[in-house]
Formats: sequence, C-alpha cells, structure tokens
Amino acid sequence: MKIRPIFWQDDAVMILDQRLLPWKIKYLKCTKVNQVARAIKNMAIRGAPAIGIAAAMGIALGVRNLKNKRDIEKRFVKTLTCIAKSRPTARNLFWAIERMRQVFEKNKGKNLSDLKLVMIKESQKILNEDIETNQKIGYYGKSLISSGMKILTHCNAGALATGGYGTALGVIRAAWEEGKRFEVFADETRPYLQGARLTAWELKEEGIPTTVITDNTAGYLMQRGEIDLVIVGADRIAANGDTANKIGTYTLAVLAKRHRIPFYIAAPLSTFDLSLKTGREIPIEVRSGNEVIKIGKKHICPEGVKALYYAFDVTPAELITGIITERGILKSPFDKVIASLEKEA
Repeated sequence: MKIRPIFWQDDAVMILDQRLLPWKIKYLKCTKVNQVARAIKNMAIRGAPAIGIAAAMGIALGVRNLKNKRDIEKRFVKTLTCIAKSRPTARNLFWAIERMRQVFEKNKGKNLSDLKLVMIKESQKILNEDIETNQKIGYYGKSLISSGMKILTHCNAGALATGGYGTALGVIRAAWEEGKRFEVFADETRPYLQGARLTAWELKEEGIPTTVITDNTAGYLMQRGEIDLVIVGADRIAANGDTANKIGTYTLAVLAKRHRIPFYIAAPLSTFDLSLKTGREIPIEVRSGNEVIKIGKKHICPEGVKALYYAFDVTPAELITGIITERGILKSPFDKVIASLEKEA
C-alpha cells in the first residue's frame, strides 16, 4: 500500500480520514492531543494496531507541545487520560500508553527538548515495529493459503488498520506476493462498512480478486461449500485465547465450526491482554445507535426507533483454529501456549 494511514510530519500527526474512503483521500492534521483522541473516537482511524500507533503519536505530540517542565508529570498524566478515554476495547491503545509512559519515566529528568525528541522517536519506533511485525505475521500465515482457495474476511484488518501492511490482510497480501492465486470474499461489515469500503479498496489496489457480500450471506456461502478459510483480525485477546473483534466475528466463527472451515485470527502479541483470564472480562464498546439508524446523514429507520450497536463481540477460544502472530501460529491449548510466550519474553 502506497497510502500511509498515519505518520508524523513536522509538528503534527497526519491521520488518513478513513471515513471518507474510498471516495476521497484526505488527511487530518492533528496538532493537539485532543484532536488525535477525537480522530480515534470518531473512527477517522481504526483497527487496533493503528489505534495504538495513533495513541503513541498523540502522547508524543502532547509532550512536544509543552512549553516548560512546570508540573510536567501532572500534565503528562492528563495527556494519557485524554488518549485512554478515546476507545475502550482495543488492547493496543493501552499497550501503547503504557510503553510511552515507561519511556517518559526513564527520560523525564532530561532537558525538555531532549525529552520531546525521545518521545517522538519512540512513537516512530512503534510505527516501524508494527510494519515489521505485520510482515512476520504474513510470513507465517501465508502457509495456510493455497492457490484456488476462497477466503472470507470480516471488517478491515489491512494496511489501513495498522502501520501500513496488515494482519489478516497482511497474510493474504503475503500469499499473493508469493505467487499464490485465490479469491477473497469481504463481509461488508455494517454499520461502518469497513469491509465494503476499506478491505475491498485495499485488495483492489493490490489486484487481488475480491467479492463483497452482505454480512448475512457468509453462512449460505459456507453451506454451498464456497468458503475454504476464514481469516480475521483482533482488537484484544485474553490469556485463554478468547478474542474480541468487530461485531459479527463470533457469528462467523460459529458458522465456520458448523461447516468445518478453518477459522484463524491474525494479530500481533501487543493485542494480547494477559491480565484478563477470559473474554468475559474484555470491555466491549457500545457506540451510539445513531450510527445504525443512519447511513451517512440519511435516516434509514422510522423516527423514534431505537438502535443498539455493540462495536465488538467475543469469539471463544474453542472456536478458533489458530492465532497467527509474529512468533508463529499458536494452536490450542491457547492458555498454555500464550503463557509460555509470556515467559519467553
């Protein structure tokens, strides 16, 4: 992907406004912390890894804007709080906050100009590491794909949802780059239509044959034997392997199990939250019902009708065939494998 979802330019964080894709390419120039937080909350940037990068850059921007070191720790905590309130489910956001906090603590004794430089460099390091990590995920995951396959994916877990390569789509991209030829089915993913707008756009740019389907078509395709593999991303993974991802993922996992279709999660280790024993502890974001009853600015429901919008659901580990990470493909029993990874780290 030549389009960069997020980058640092001069004294600002540049965020590709994904709400306007595929019709318009426009960047939001964020010069203040609250602007970055708003871009995350309002879905201008989305996808757990990309949210983590935005969080890191937003925190670096907050330090960059300090004029002096008076009450610096108090003001830094305020910056962290502003970013933390943006969205609750994506683990990478809180992982990035903690990493940036640790860098701040180690370097807060330096003069202000040096501290600013350190924080900005760390946010850039997180961006570059994400791209490298996604490429490793693609390397391990491409072995699951064979020419002639029909692959289903949900929401968008591509370059736009990361630093620029992708998790689930990174696996697909890596297999395509290796010369394998296949077809991808992309769930449209209501209500933001990330599959129809973003995934389809990314795959079209790569020249990968793609068919968009309504979310409720997936089961029928599986019943007809037209899906060979399901690969999706993740927003948070508990210590036992239970995985939170875009709403509708659990439905696909149940359908895949019923039709004996391999169901894989692709995610970096930074998405794992080992403080949570199971998926029941994962905080699930509930967004405004207005995002369901309207398409753009146009109402599609009768006036006075309420709508409920859970942004994510949780897929139990027993429905997951494997989790593709930068350290390889994890298999059941996930709790033991994930625990061993923590010890190795």
